This record gives sequence, structure tokens and C-alpha cells, in this order.
Amino acid sequence: MQRLDRFLSEAGVESRRKLKDVIRSGRVTVNGEICAAPDQKIDEQNDVVALDGQTIGRGDRRIVVMLHKPAGCVTAATDERYPTVMEYLPPEYKRLMPIGRLDMDTEGLLLFTNDGDLAHRLISPKRGIEKSYYAEHAGTADAGDVAAFAQGCVLKDGTKCLAAVLEPLGEGKSLVRVREGKYHQVRRMLASRGKPVSYLRRVSEGSLELGDLPAGMTRELTELEIAQLESVDFDEKFFKET
Repeated sequence: MQRLDRFLSEAGVESRRKLKDVIRSGRVTVNGEICAAPDQKIDEQNDVVALDGQTIGRGDRRIVVMLHKPAGCVTAATDERYPTVMEYLPPEYKRLMPIGRLDMDTEGLLLFTNDGDLAHRLISPKRGIEKSYYAEHAGTADAGDVAAFAQGCVLKDGTKCLAAVLEPLGEGKSLVRVREGKYHQVRRMLASRGKPVSYLRRVSEGSLELGDLPAGMTRELTELEIAQLESVDFDEKFFKET
């Protein structure tokens, strides 16, 4: 359930302040009946809302939602053994798809959308969108580790990673920035340097930061934030062979 004025504002009809006057003027109907109360609760999935006789729907509106994924759940629609990230989405977002994935034990920023083209662009290796992770691990990262990440780590199975940034944060803590998404990549990169990870959290993706969003909670991105994500350009230096 959602307030009528918020529903119309998020549908892009008008600013929330101006919508109060629009609604009170009797121009809005809910299921065919005039509704003059801006704070009227509606079921955005089932109620039919119209302005001046024109149906206002959110089905065609592009939505991108950020979840602070907690540890202990998998990035999947359903799973027979473990909780899934979908269980943390409010009802109005249940039909969104995750953009990429985080493994079960990793926390942090995970995006969802109803725009398949946008999802493909954001996870495409050709876009090289930077993702940052805060890691707690054995030992303390040193200059040799920083250089190895900058040159492109070679994992224990021989996989060569693209150039990445390792920023030591003191004993047993580092910030890692990567532009690709191999399986358990950050954990495997640090393990290849003798620093197995005990805790991992994605803290940013492109221009987006997780900030102080509590674990298990969501927030919808603004159109400006979405546009900034889309504007990330290919960075050739991260795709040179080393």
C-alpha cells in the first residue's frame, strides 16, 4: 500500500507538493471514483488510478532499486536450501530482476531493475563499471600486493584478472576496486596473495555508494542516479593485456 500523492509523484506526473492541489481539485480517480485525499492509501499493483480520465500506471516506468544485501542469502529468484535476496524486496519490487550477483557470504550493494537492457549494459565487461569492496582478511596488504593487483592477479587455477586497485586500510583490512566480475573474484584475488577473506562487503558500483543503508533494506534510485550509472564510459586502460 502507498499514499496516492507519492504514487503519482513517482509515476512522474508532477512534484509531490503540486500534486496535493491536483488531487484536492477532484481531477484524480481511484477505481473510477474521485479521490480528493492526497494521503489516501492505494494498492499500486491492483488499483486503477487516473488523472483527468487518463490512466496512470507504473508498469512502464523504469525502476532501479538498491538493496543492502545481508550475508546468508543467495542471489536467486528461488532456492530450495537458502533464503534469497528476493525475500528482502518490498511487495511492489518483487518482479524486478537482480543486476549481477553477490555470493551468499558477501554483503553490500546489489541492484535490481525491470529494464533488461539496462541490466545487460551494467554487467557487460565491455562497460568496465568499477565496483568497490571493503574486505577483512588475514595478514596486512603491502606494496607487493598492491603491485600484483595493478598488474592483474593470476589466480590459483591460472585465471588472469584484469588490472585492479588494492588500497591497504591497515592491519587485516583493504579496499579493492575491480572492473570485472569473475566467480568469487575479490576473495580469490586476495587468497592468491595469501590473504584469505573473512568478511566482504560491496560498498559502491559506478557512481553509486551504499552509504548508511541498513542491511536488509532497500531504496529506489532517482532518475539522476540511473542516468549517472548509464553514463559510465569504457576505460581502455583496464582492458589492456599485461
